[in-house]
Amino acid sequence: MSDLIAQGPRPENNWRRPLPPDESVVLGRDADVWNVPWESYLSRRHAELTWQHGRLRVRKLNGASNPLFHAGKPSDSFELAPAGAFVIGHTLFTLAAPRPTPSPNHGGLLLEARTIGHTELERLKFRDAPHRLDVLSKLPEVISSAANDADLFARLGDMLLAGVPRADAVALVEVEMGSVEVCGPDGTRPEPAIRLLHWERRRSGEGAFEPSRKLVTEAIANQAQTILHVWSTNEPLSPDTPAFTLQGRFDWAFCTPVIGEGCRGWGLYVAGRFAGDPNSTVLAPLPANELRDDVKFTELVAEIVGSLRQVQVLRERQGVFRRFFSPGVLHVLSSQDAPRALEPREADVTVLFCDLREFSKKVEESAGNLIDVLNRVSSALGVMTRNVVENRGAIADFYGDAAMGFWGWPLDDPAMVENACRAALGIRAAFDAVTNTETHPLFGFKVGIGIASGRAVAGGIGTAEQAKVGVFGPVVNLASRLEGMTKPLRVPILLDEPTADIVRAQLPGSAARVRQLAKVRPYGLEGALVVTELVPPAGSESVLTDEHLADYATALEAFLAGEWVKAYELLHKLPPQDRGKDLLTGFILQYNHTPPPNWEGVIPLTSK
Repeated sequence: MSDLIAQGPRPENNWRRPLPPDESVVLGRDADVWNVPWESYLSRRHAELTWQHGRLRVRKLNGASNPLFHAGKPSDSFELAPAGAFVIGHTLFTLAAPRPTPSPNHGGLLLEARTIGHTELERLKFRDAPHRLDVLSKLPEVISSAANDADLFARLGDMLLAGVPRADAVALVEVEMGSVEVCGPDGTRPEPAIRLLHWERRRSGEGAFEPSRKLVTEAIANQAQTILHVWSTNEPLSPDTPAFTLQGRFDWAFCTPVIGEGCRGWGLYVAGRFAGDPNSTVLAPLPANELRDDVKFTELVAEIVGSLRQVQVLRERQGVFRRFFSPGVLHVLSSQDAPRALEPREADVTVLFCDLREFSKKVEESAGNLIDVLNRVSSALGVMTRNVVENRGAIADFYGDAAMGFWGWPLDDPAMVENACRAALGIRAAFDAVTNTETHPLFGFKVGIGIASGRAVAGGIGTAEQAKVGVFGPVVNLASRLEGMTKPLRVPILLDEPTADIVRAQLPGSAARVRQLAKVRPYGLEGALVVTELVPPAGSESVLTDEHLADYATALEAFLAGEWVKAYELLHKLPPQDRGKDLLTGFILQYNHTPPPNWEGVIPLTSK
């Protein structure tokens, strides 16, 4: 990888940007990363740059009013090798050599290695406070507006050069912290892996910059504090001289670690040359040291960067959690008492299982394009998740093409049944709205939903090494079984009887309706179970009117009492599109309108 360096007429008019391989970027005044705000001769979109096969191709764009100068002549198109340059207006653009790696430390004698504690700097005031604070005030905007990490590194490099006038070069480095935690067989630690994230020189023509590996390792991996090294570049070296210097004949350098989860192993590296007598400047005690303000400034930059990056990490993490938990649950989980809130405990919960129908068939049909199937399933799970979370529930788990949500933890939820039913009806409506639209990702899919209420254990469930938020108990198994029964019963949503009773008592018909479908014996179980369908409000989303539901209730009473002729007549009053009546009508036809001996009103299911 190589970088492009821009150097304007003033020392602060400069930047360094990494060139993306095999991609084109536009140089211009209204570009994002590639803008040159100080150059008045630059058009809004001036030149296209393409880094490929070790060379930079530069092409002037239509509408650019001023020429590009290459090799002293105007040119609309040319290629640059490393160290080549071109000019627009008053700005020199130089193609840097490929990025270096931290130096193996050679070239001079270490005069002093000083550890600078943060508390030492707190009591010292800036000598040039207005300028330093003006630069620092721009730091939050620099971090928040960065397009990506590469852009952030470039902007921080510019800021360090602006805020540390003595610096001749700056860099952002990263130590792979895991690489220094494991000792070898002889008890020694291996050399840590170090990456040079970005570097800048105040004078772009001075070549590559290689930070000292020894200084970076000591500051970030070993001490976690700012370390200052001062070298003598005039002393002759003996073969056994400790290797503590860096390439480039710098006289001093310091490295400040950036602390924070969002920038683990990062460091800010600043280097320069003596401007006077080193013994009276850099080697002086800290209160009189000429570099003290530069170190203090860099420490503040590192602290602000670490804090703001940590905020970004927390926001990103909350963004992930927001997909699985409602705002109320998030508030509890982000509180100071979160560990206690996550402890498993018994609670009254309502559990929702939602499964995608026709999934296996779609996989077989699209065996040659499984990515498309995966994207469609992701869209389906997104509909399920969104409706659960928007109705104050939590997502406990995904099971391939199915999702489980629950209510009643970590906060008690008196409206948990209502919220679960609203979520289920929202999922059903979302699928019904697009199931016949061939261009939609959910085309051809249907869902089955089971909802059950009862006592369960909810919270962080798992081992000491790995745990997840979930819910455990018979009510979970019941909700899963009800979801499975939606297929033979040919209805989208089934409720257990405790949940149905609460819907009848608490929810108005304008929110949801229920109809008791039958009393069944699930496949593989001995006991009978009363199952109830959750029905949308009367209107465009449902073909069933309140009169239809009343007719079905009367038909079910007759069916249970053995009056099958009456029940059959009432069932035929329901619309043909209603598949919920098929269980009763099919069973009546199977026995030729005559109840079997010892009829108890229970329909045995022959499959799951």
